[in-house]
Amino acid sequence: MRNAHLRRIAVGTVAAGLVLTGCGTTAEGGSASGGGSDEALSGLRVLVPNSPGSGYDTTARAWAQVLDDEGLASGTEVFNVEGAGGTVGLQRLVNEEGNAEMLMQMGLGVVGAQFSNQSEATLDETTPIARLVEEAEAIVVPADSPYQDLDALVEAWKADPGGTPVGGASNPGGPDHLTPMLLAQEVEVDPTTVNYVPYDGGGELLAGILGGDVAFAATGVGEVAESAAGGDVRILAVTSEEPVEGVDAPTLTETGVDLTFTNWRGVVAAPGISEEDTQRFVDAMTEMHGSEAWQQALEDNGWTDAFATGDEFSSFLDEESQRVQSVLGQLGLA
Repeated sequence: MRNAHLRRIAVGTVAAGLVLTGCGTTAEGGSASGGGSDEALSGLRVLVPNSPGSGYDTTARAWAQVLDDEGLASGTEVFNVEGAGGTVGLQRLVNEEGNAEMLMQMGLGVVGAQFSNQSEATLDETTPIARLVEEAEAIVVPADSPYQDLDALVEAWKADPGGTPVGGASNPGGPDHLTPMLLAQEVEVDPTTVNYVPYDGGGELLAGILGGDVAFAATGVGEVAESAAGGDVRILAVTSEEPVEGVDAPTLTETGVDLTFTNWRGVVAAPGISEEDTQRFVDAMTEMHGSEAWQQALEDNGWTDAFATGDEFSSFLDEESQRVQSVLGQLGLA
């Protein structure tokens, strides 16, 4: 790759913080829980901006469960609003201005989708809460694929880019899209000739892989690790600097491809909530992060801890937006 800056699109350890409470009427007609900051969050709803079974969905349900189990929240509801790479959900959150009873799971995919879909709603309108995790991408094929290793796949891809479709659970600009585009650039495939097939979430992508609708896919390791262990798919490589524990696959660099790439996921709240509500969210997520239950969730899902809150996460979001927009432009995709 021409630029190491592009290879490390999501490096750093940052995240943000927000908090929830207050005593006013929310955008959904309910009342935020009042009282001191030591009270559990009640009436909390967590918006997942893509389909059940996706990486966002898995992540959101994991931390929401820990919040409830640790007594930091009570009766937390997780719900899905699918569409347009996460920007339908983003618009929903932005429309909830002042609602201190809602958080949204998000990550690099939503950062890219706001550009590729020319979304009216943007992340800079939201209230950053926390960056939680980062995760390697996997280059994966169905178990019956003729491609036994990355070299064989790349050879076929170079010979016929259009006839070697690659799937991902991201719209253009998201991690599953950027991974094959940057990989193409590294292995001398013109990114503009890549036949990228977007799916709205990991569940739909897995069905596409198993159904033979794509020759290969790029997706989060956690979304295909179980299928790989069960023999349904085969992971040819991972995009992290080091091998992923429990995954029988080399890194891209070990296969001779000079590329590392890390996806990340975080949490934002609606615009216009109070500083007090923001701080309650931050405090709750910070306590959640410090629990043994969350550390176990990280291990169980193969996620790397990337927790951070406050101004650091806000700055990180700004930098990521600028970076992704720049990368898409350099690849001729924006």
